[in-house]
Amino acid sequence: MNTAVNDFLNDLRPRVVGDLRSDLYTRTLYSTDASLYQVMPHGVLIPKNADDMQAAIELAAAYQAPLLPRAGGSSLAGQTVNAALVMDVSRWMDQILELNVEERWVRVQPGIVLDILNNKLKPHGLQFGPDPASSNRACIGGVVSNNATGSHSIVYGMAVDHVLEMKVLLDDGSTAHFRPLNEEELRQKLLGDNRESEIYRRVAALVGDEENRQIIRQGTPRHWRRCGGYNLARFIHDGSIDHYLPQDTRFNLVNLIAGAEGTLAAITELKLKLVERPQRTALAIMEFPTLLAALEATPAILETGPTAVELIDDLSLRMAAENRDAARLVKSFLQGDPFCFLAVEYQGESEAELRARVQTLLDRFRHLPITPLFDPKLQANVWAVRKIGLGLLMSMRSDWKPIPFIEDTAVPPHHLADYIPKIEAFCRELGTQMTYYAHASAGCLHIRPLINVKLQPEIDKMRAISLFVADLLGQYGGALSSEHGDGRVRSWLAERFYGPELYALFKEVKAIFDPKNLFNPGNIVDGPPIDRHLRYGPEYRTTPVQTALHWPTGFAMEIEMCNGAGVCRKLTTGAMCPSFMATREEEHSTRGRANLLRAALSGRLPTAELTSPRMYAAMDLCVACKACKSECPSSVDMARIKTEFLAQYYAHHPRRKRDYLFAHIDVLSRLASGWRAPMANWALSLKVTKTLLDRWLGVSKERSLPRFSRHPFTARRLKATAQSKTVSPNERTEEFTAETQSSALLFVDTYNAYAYPHVAEAAVAVLKALGCAVEAAPITDAGRPALSKGMIDLARRRAQRAVEALHPHAAAGRPILFLEPSDWSAVVDDYAALLPDDERLPVVAAACLTFEQFVADRLAQGLPSPFGGEPQAALLHGHCHQKALTGTRPAVQALSAAGYQVQEIDSTCCGMAGAFGYESEHVAISLKMAEHGLLPAVRAAAPTTVIVAAGVSCRQQILSATGRRALHPAEALAARLRKS
Repeated sequence: MNTAVNDFLNDLRPRVVGDLRSDLYTRTLYSTDASLYQVMPHGVLIPKNADDMQAAIELAAAYQAPLLPRAGGSSLAGQTVNAALVMDVSRWMDQILELNVEERWVRVQPGIVLDILNNKLKPHGLQFGPDPASSNRACIGGVVSNNATGSHSIVYGMAVDHVLEMKVLLDDGSTAHFRPLNEEELRQKLLGDNRESEIYRRVAALVGDEENRQIIRQGTPRHWRRCGGYNLARFIHDGSIDHYLPQDTRFNLVNLIAGAEGTLAAITELKLKLVERPQRTALAIMEFPTLLAALEATPAILETGPTAVELIDDLSLRMAAENRDAARLVKSFLQGDPFCFLAVEYQGESEAELRARVQTLLDRFRHLPITPLFDPKLQANVWAVRKIGLGLLMSMRSDWKPIPFIEDTAVPPHHLADYIPKIEAFCRELGTQMTYYAHASAGCLHIRPLINVKLQPEIDKMRAISLFVADLLGQYGGALSSEHGDGRVRSWLAERFYGPELYALFKEVKAIFDPKNLFNPGNIVDGPPIDRHLRYGPEYRTTPVQTALHWPTGFAMEIEMCNGAGVCRKLTTGAMCPSFMATREEEHSTRGRANLLRAALSGRLPTAELTSPRMYAAMDLCVACKACKSECPSSVDMARIKTEFLAQYYAHHPRRKRDYLFAHIDVLSRLASGWRAPMANWALSLKVTKTLLDRWLGVSKERSLPRFSRHPFTARRLKATAQSKTVSPNERTEEFTAETQSSALLFVDTYNAYAYPHVAEAAVAVLKALGCAVEAAPITDAGRPALSKGMIDLARRRAQRAVEALHPHAAAGRPILFLEPSDWSAVVDDYAALLPDDERLPVVAAACLTFEQFVADRLAQGLPSPFGGEPQAALLHGHCHQKALTGTRPAVQALSAAGYQVQEIDSTCCGMAGAFGYESEHVAISLKMAEHGLLPAVRAAAPTTVIVAAGVSCRQQILSATGRRALHPAEALAARLRKS
């Protein structure tokens, strides 16, 4: 950074109460978004309030320092990266300030996430209308600044249609309150002598000039779904321009700030118009043999009055088949194997009304397979597939990826069947494949050519396709940008697309608001070439790494799978990403970690940083929950990446002694249990012992370690259990035939063997009641503790021993059942990276099931139920690895079959995460993770509600933080066995 920038930052630091950061790591974190681009900012301000932003703008004006207002950084067009001071409002400026239910408006700060806002409005039957696919992490400031919309744009129009007022900071740091002004109010505003009045005078003159108005009429795309350039068309209400929704004709500068992408002013507050939430919805899934057939059908579909028509194409469907969660969702609503499908939505006040609307569609398209969906859960499956579609496309493990640069074009829907084939033909001539998805209802198919942005000829194709499409759009009155904005990827085309006269008016608007070009320069006007500041590009290279784990497509490509979409920044639901949910820091998101690692591999950070203590700090709070493996649509496996990182890191740094303690916990537990247990438990309970462990090993004295059992679960104990009438009171073997009886190998892990043997005993009782003979596996350590510490050689030895012990049983067709989900996931998911050439591993992995999976499968076979008793409420916390690899449905099914009324907690990781929550420096953050869903739900549960959690760490966290004892599913099921 140059001296002037340093002086600017140094002068600003004492004037703000928020965080001002200029270190290399923070700047790297904010150098990317979800686009193709990477630009290093000068610094990052995380303002606590509008005063911080005002101080930054005032000083920036004095120092001529560029500024970039930013929120979630989910931009696909590159408008949230720049060589500027980034002002990230997503951390602190995220509050609802006022809600008026009767008048249906809300005042908010720009950093509030759209889904969080809508969740707060839901009890009042209200919502913000536009629904971009990124709503679970996109902040309202970004939604408005892009003039975004979404799947329901044919109902709700554009974001600007829902902004009533806003407070902004102008280029000199002065404040302005933009709102609708009648003629007298405008006249008074024009008479003022401040910066705001100057802007009013100049804008009013610009849009009042008839010559300019004619330029605006001629240059503005005919199609209403447009967000590119500046919204000068919003000042013309004579019917010559299609605004789609009715307009407030009063003079309102909100119309220019919405869609300006942070180039005119900095938003500090918004007053938004709200709409009623739809009472009921229905979907009709229409399956088509070709894309053209779907496009040709769209105009007729629109005549039936839908509220959304969304397209998913063949490539998206093929990618969905390779993603566990998405594949399950797709199967729930498709009849066959179509090339593509349209999801047609209707809204209504009653099911009868919806059925009538759907019937109209069925009558009109009798020749097509159409699946009506009235069940909200099945409808949610469709929208989930639609929302993760982009990430699924980006999850291709190849350098050729569906790239966003013409994805935001839109034409009137009746032109789609003509427009799309012309682009296909042009791309076919270039040898480029394409994919499509999204809003057929509004003529906006997100078209993504597959481009390798590491090769210059491919980058040249990107430019050629952009130019062709920009010219083609003019033939159909189409829009170059229709919800994602211009950004770096389209601003360079603005003059060509809009024409020199309208572009000149855009430049005049920029000069009126920002004559010194401080706000997000290079976007909308004066945009650089499309290939400048690419994240990759032909010069991109990565440093080879001798990896400890097996990476089929390479370690660098695994990290590059992160496309920056930022789904890991969501706060409202799911398990990903617990460290971001707890800290709200970009560094502690999956995206942040991937960006830093990629920067070190590619030389944007010094190569030595790959194994530096600072990189360790960025990776440290990853609890290896595996949530990103399934919830990240690109399937970034940060848990495994962290394991590799730790192996690389500790090749250059000494290990902490406690790593050896936890990695060898199986041996230590075996030695401390049995006859030594009373002495070991007494010693560990002493205050002096806890203090020494905290001081010397970093094992927190605030935590109580599991107590070792005097009677551990061993093969001998299993034999005694199998013979005991007290443990398994339901002797009903006569009810099972030879065909329905089975046998299984029970993998009793370290903790359930040596600390909680009653869990294993309960499992045996349930399995026996289900007609299953049980044998205990000869090992108790699957290597998970060693893996979690990056001790790869030790973990590999543990894996080899486990495969050796388990393979004969798997080869014989015996299921291998796991009580602890993290040990099960080690075998079925992680061993492939440890033992890639072991031919026995696929056989072993295929035989491995969680205890709940096996029980649910047995009950699904129609076997006589061994359970009885009155219905009882149960609160289920799913283990992260279960959620990531199979989901919690088997646990819900098994518990429900036993008479429990199951409510599943929507929570992230419990925070204990094996050893993580026991480590002194992690206790506070561990508990903060648990407070995101889990602990509040447990505290709110009635005393009679059974708390159920399969993970031993989860049960420990619940007990430690709430005093409630959670049961393993085996215990919960055993408690429901009928007495003989």
